[in-house]
Amino acid sequence: MKNIDSFIREITDFPKPGINYKDITPLLQDPAALRETVARLMDLIGDLKIDKVVGIESRGFLLGPILAEKLNAGFVPVRKSGKLPYKTYAEVYDLEYGKDILEIHQDAIKKGDSVLLHDDVLATGGTARTACNLIEKMGGKIVQCNFLIELTYLNGELKLRDYDVRSLIGY
Repeated sequence: MKNIDSFIREITDFPKPGINYKDITPLLQDPAALRETVARLMDLIGDLKIDKVVGIESRGFLLGPILAEKLNAGFVPVRKSGKLPYKTYAEVYDLEYGKDILEIHQDAIKKGDSVLLHDDVLATGGTARTACNLIEKMGGKIVQCNFLIELTYLNGELKLRDYDVRSLIGY
C-alpha cells in the first residue's frame, strides 16, 4: 500500500487565490487507503476509553462516525449556526476575515463523557478550539484531538496546547 499522503491531492488557489487545499476525496475513494487511514487513526487513539466522538462540520463527519463505530461510542456533529434542528449551545469564533458560529446539541454530551474530537485538518486551530470550548461547557472531558492532516506551519496546535493533539500527516 502506498503512503496515505499519496492519496491526498493538492488543489492550488482553492477556495481562493493563495490557498493550497488538501483534497482527501481520492483517499476516501480507495477502499484500501480508507481502511488503512482508519486503522492508523485508531492506532493514534490506542486504548483510550471514548464515550463520544465529536466531528467538526463538514469533513469531520466523514471519518468521525467510522471511528465512533469502531470505538463503540456515539457520534456528535458540531455544525455551523442554524444547521442543527434541536436546542443548541453556540460559540462565536474568529475567522481570518470576520466571525462564525459553531453549535452543538444541548443533549449531545453528558457531564463526564470522555470525548475524542476529530476533524480532517488542523490549520489555525480556531475551529477546533471552539469545538473544545463547547464540549467542556457541557462537562465533557476531551481525551484527544485527532486529525488526519496537520498544517504545521499554521501552528494550530498552539490553540490546543491543553490537549493531547495527534495527526497522521503533517505538512
